[in-house]
Amino acid sequence: MTTDRDGRLRRYWDRHAESYDRQMGFAERRVFRDTRAWICRRASGDVLEIAVGTGLNLPHYAPDVRLTAVEWSPRMLAVARRRAADLGRDADLRLGDAQALDLPDGSFDSVVCTFSLCAIPDERRALDEMRRVLRPGGLLLLADHVPSTAWPVRLGQRLAEVVTVPMGGEHFLRHPADQVRAWGWTVEAHDRFALGVVERVAARRPAA
Repeated sequence: MTTDRDGRLRRYWDRHAESYDRQMGFAERRVFRDTRAWICRRASGDVLEIAVGTGLNLPHYAPDVRLTAVEWSPRMLAVARRRAADLGRDADLRLGDAQALDLPDGSFDSVVCTFSLCAIPDERRALDEMRRVLRPGGLLLLADHVPSTAWPVRLGQRLAEVVTVPMGGEHFLRHPADQVRAWGWTVEAHDRFALGVVERVAARRPAA
């Protein structure tokens, strides 16, 4: 069920769809660095990307990946579809809510989510949905900005949330890897940099 808050946030991202890539340019080059390639080169088989946005990950997937991606902003999705067409990437790009995926249990070999759990209203529900649709033995691939390991930066993040959470629902102090570790999954790769602000994780769901 779509709440008033969800509708307001969807409209916020719709308004920013055409300018999003330009707005994120500095962070992509200087802060996130090679994270999209780091994540996408580990994805294989039937892959689901959560909150595909404008499709910035699309150039980084292997050609043989069978990609499905969901996005709840229609205008962001339109940009992603244009990017896929320009790249010649065959992908099923569809409207969808990360908190309630219209997809069967255990249907993907890899699930990807980059720099999006920070802005999904209920990130725990979204993570539970990722776990549900991932096959036993499958790989969950996450990247996001998280609380810095340096307290002055953490303080700045907390102050920033006073503005960013009400305006666009964007959080800086969430730490999704903690929930994945609580599941007891095997973390196969982990990296954290930029004063601990950027974290990327590859976690394997148990096969049994």
